[in-house]
Amino acid sequence: MEMADSPQVDALAPADEVAQLPALRHISKAADFVVRRVSWSKIALFGLSLFLFILAINCMKEGAYDLGPLVRDRFTVTNAANSMGFGWLFAYVIMSGSPVAASALTFLEAGIIDQLGAYSMITGSRLGASLLVLLIGFIYVLRGRSRVTSLDMGLLCLTITGSTYLIGLFLGLGILHFGMLDGVQVTSGTLLNSIINLVFEPIIAFLLSFLPSWSLFLVGLGIILISFSSFDRCLPEMTLKESQLGHVSRLIYRPWVMFLLGMTITMISMSVSVSLAILVPLSQRHFVRRENVIPYIMGANITTFIDTLFAAVLLNDPKAFTVVLANMVSIAIVSIIILTTMYRRYEQLMLRFTASIMQNDRNLIFFVVVIILIPLLLLIL
Repeated sequence: MEMADSPQVDALAPADEVAQLPALRHISKAADFVVRRVSWSKIALFGLSLFLFILAINCMKEGAYDLGPLVRDRFTVTNAANSMGFGWLFAYVIMSGSPVAASALTFLEAGIIDQLGAYSMITGSRLGASLLVLLIGFIYVLRGRSRVTSLDMGLLCLTITGSTYLIGLFLGLGILHFGMLDGVQVTSGTLLNSIINLVFEPIIAFLLSFLPSWSLFLVGLGIILISFSSFDRCLPEMTLKESQLGHVSRLIYRPWVMFLLGMTITMISMSVSVSLAILVPLSQRHFVRRENVIPYIMGANITTFIDTLFAAVLLNDPKAFTVVLANMVSIAIVSIIILTTMYRRYEQLMLRFTASIMQNDRNLIFFVVVIILIPLLLLIL
């Protein structure tokens, strides 16, 4: 009589090895699952976006030297106020803050602006980038969505970013003036510099063979926009269901949890525009309330400097690294002080201010006109 088929085990195999077979099978299945789930196309796209980012920084660095007279004379960027207004308007035009911040570092490295000017220009770039969230809100209104929930997030992003960054501006300028962070440096290293020069110098030389050197700054600006767009597509698509939200609903009401969440999402995405823009659809679906996102926005405004910090390391300029670090430290100090000492009062102030803007169309139009006029006035001071 034949026995039924059963898993065969070598009779000579040691008992401990036989006992490990089920565990090994589970590990093998888990590894196979991970390999199948890995999106190799997104990994390749990430590599391409990183390559483009480094190429863009080198192009902008090369082209920035010839733009000195244009920036100083045509745009009259000669002091910290001018630099802030220039960065603010620049971010409005291209609807992104990170490329403008990278431009500030290349201008600093080329000697077009000083450290205080670079710091102010980066601050202006972050203020200008916040307008994107408000524009997304307007798009939602045009699509027939609720006017209040659509515009609220954009107004909150603008007012919270404006209040923390303007306070942090004076703190950061003091840090730079007294050289408090001059001793903290991270360089790209000789090996990395050699690799970058070996790979990218021939590309720069090829572009210079048929393009004027000043145009490389514009080429780099275009490339860096493409690199950020490519990096955004590398991020995994996330779906959020009400049942999933129920597990974390209590955490949303804790300011420090939302503060850390904003820092984390922005650090992963390396784009404050991405991490803040998702607030509009989440608000539309009533997943978050306006008072819950205030610490989230504050956290996002700190780690948004990660890509700019990387650009400073690539430039291998100690002054550039200090400028970016001063931005991060000053905004972090302001945010932590608010969260620990006066958060509820700050929250009520921000909510009342945005509610007054949303009270009627006249107030909203007046607010939009003001945030456009301020950088123009700074530019001509």
